[in-house]
Amino acid sequence: MLNDIYQNIDPVLFSAGPFTVRWYGLAYVLGFVCAALVIWRVARRWRVRVDVDSLLTIMFCVIIGVIVGGRLGYVLFYGNGMYLQNPLEILAFNHGGMSFHGGLVGALLAGIVAAKLTGIPYLTLADLGCIGAPLGLLFGRCANFINGELWGAPTDAPWGVVFGGAAGMMPRHPSQLYEAFLEGIVLFAVLYLLSRARPPRSRGTFLGLFLIMYGCFRFIMEFVREPDVQLGYLWGDWLTMGQLLSVPLILVGIGVLVYALVMKKPQQGLSDMVHTE
Repeated sequence: MLNDIYQNIDPVLFSAGPFTVRWYGLAYVLGFVCAALVIWRVARRWRVRVDVDSLLTIMFCVIIGVIVGGRLGYVLFYGNGMYLQNPLEILAFNHGGMSFHGGLVGALLAGIVAAKLTGIPYLTLADLGCIGAPLGLLFGRCANFINGELWGAPTDAPWGVVFGGAAGMMPRHPSQLYEAFLEGIVLFAVLYLLSRARPPRSRGTFLGLFLIMYGCFRFIMEFVREPDVQLGYLWGDWLTMGQLLSVPLILVGIGVLVYALVMKKPQQGLSDMVHTE
């Protein structure tokens, strides 16, 4: 049974004296590394000039944006006033608390800086980043499962998982794995396969699709995911903060996709750069 195998996974991968490596930290590292490799690969196929220095600049900006945005997003949307009473807790990253929606906003804002530093058009850079981002979501959701956090609602399904601790001893939906599949594997497969089209889809297409698909997947998954304890349901017995934050993503994504389809701007350099496949 799934719950007999996974309910007691240690969130610490290994320790050596004062040095501790956690699955969650490893997930972040793997996510950023894999995203960088995807950006590099797709940029070569699109003939977008991304050298090593540019790639390092992009990843540095994105990492800062994701971490700062993710933390501030959690403080603003999920803190429920707690951080107003203890403002120093905002800096206590080791106590947990990151918001995907905040991290996404942080990454998009950091992308403006990266675009200026590298000379790559912003929407082209955002498209490249969105193709690699689902891999980070895949690793992150798997780490959430290992940590026994963000668990699903109670279920009598044969694949229900007992997380113990604050989740209690009733079987629950492994919603983290559902999200890993939809937000990670499915979203990556769709965007990556679409990136192989020749000529590449117009600038902004991948950003628009990412926002729409992630927003829809997250909204649906919230129905089988337990709401945050400090917030509960925001309206009746179904609206969660995750759903509320996903609606603007879907609407913005539709707007970006329509813009891409109407404007039909090519990805950078397709007409005058040397093909390096």
